[in-house]
Amino acid sequence: MSKTPFVTKEQIEEIVKTYPTPFHIYDEKGIRENAQAVKEAFAWNPGFKEYFAVKANPNPVLISILREYGCGCDCSSKTELMLSEAIGAVGSEIMFSSNDTPAEEYAYAAKLGAIINLDDITHIPFVEEILGELPKTMSCRYNPGGIFQMSNGIMDNPGDSKYGLTTEQMFEAYRQMKEKGVENFGIHAFLASNTVTNEYYPTLAKQLFELAVQLEKETGADIKFINLSGGVGIPYTPDGTPNDIRVIGEGVRKVYEEVLVPAGMGDVAIFTEMGRFMMGPYGQLVTKAIHEKHTHKEYIGVDACAVNLMRPAMYGAYHHITVLGKEDAPCTQMYDVTGSLCENNDKFAVDRMLPVIDKGDYLVIHDTGAHGYAMGYNYNGKLKSAELLLKEDGSVDLIRRAEKPEDYFATLDCLPVYNKIDF
Repeated sequence: MSKTPFVTKEQIEEIVKTYPTPFHIYDEKGIRENAQAVKEAFAWNPGFKEYFAVKANPNPVLISILREYGCGCDCSSKTELMLSEAIGAVGSEIMFSSNDTPAEEYAYAAKLGAIINLDDITHIPFVEEILGELPKTMSCRYNPGGIFQMSNGIMDNPGDSKYGLTTEQMFEAYRQMKEKGVENFGIHAFLASNTVTNEYYPTLAKQLFELAVQLEKETGADIKFINLSGGVGIPYTPDGTPNDIRVIGEGVRKVYEEVLVPAGMGDVAIFTEMGRFMMGPYGQLVTKAIHEKHTHKEYIGVDACAVNLMRPAMYGAYHHITVLGKEDAPCTQMYDVTGSLCENNDKFAVDRMLPVIDKGDYLVIHDTGAHGYAMGYNYNGKLKSAELLLKEDGSVDLIRRAEKPEDYFATLDCLPVYNKIDF
């Protein structure tokens, strides 16, 4: 495959007349087509529901688009619960999966009628004390430990993860919850991150389906849903092959019919909680080259920084870069593409071969639709950028304005210095 921007140089030149760079822009057409594909891939399961991982992109306009395709919200904090409530996602439209959870957040989730997914067996009495009794529907997050491995190698190391219950704890937890009045049970697991293989969900599903059969048999718990969580990834490099969600859905169906149907559990609903797959490829960070520096290396300085996209600085993650108007130009120059933070890791690319970049060129940084804007922060007093939606008709909507200095200082309104700042 190749990485092609969904905006052109001409479009950006028009957009920046109203909204200066940097900004994140999202492709409505791509989001809708992908959401429809997910819906169709699991249509064989009448109870299927995708709970979009709000943490990946907490913009209510984008989440509302997904809700048109039946998606709910996967929340992990009170603020995410509040956002979901504000757009009308309440009750079973919310899956609340958190860890090290404060009492007030469990209380708020219960108030909204969200499905509570416990991260630890000790949270059973914790929730019971907060609410007075356990909800009728509950789930637990499973962590089998060890290494999660598939035919193409090791995918991740659940044994090092802070999340979830052990196998033994799962059985004890379901016995306890059943005794305390829980009637409807779910199972949840997230065992590998950003997998670019159609095997991950079917492999995980088989493990969870077999566990579900044993849990029902040994504890009497009525398993109503199995949540495959996230982990279905996207290829960040241009030579990668994207996951095929229809192939994935069919793989899960086959395992479902092999394991659950013969056990008399052919009515179990399948849930997913994808963030990166649902939104990642459909967001791009647009930034402008404002400086060039020739020292021990060749540098291009842009007006975005790690505040706008933290992943390269935090993980050394690769994000492909296109120089608008130079898509077909030869990549003859090696650059570090940098932001302006007082941190040497504030680089969107290191030793990247690109076309010759001139000051004033617009750069598109690909695949920022998930864990892009959402991970932003205000180090060095930098302000977070705007978010725009490229509509299907080619028009552009502002769906989050850029931060202003008064936003940065707003929490200082209790101090005399606040009143001395001239905004």
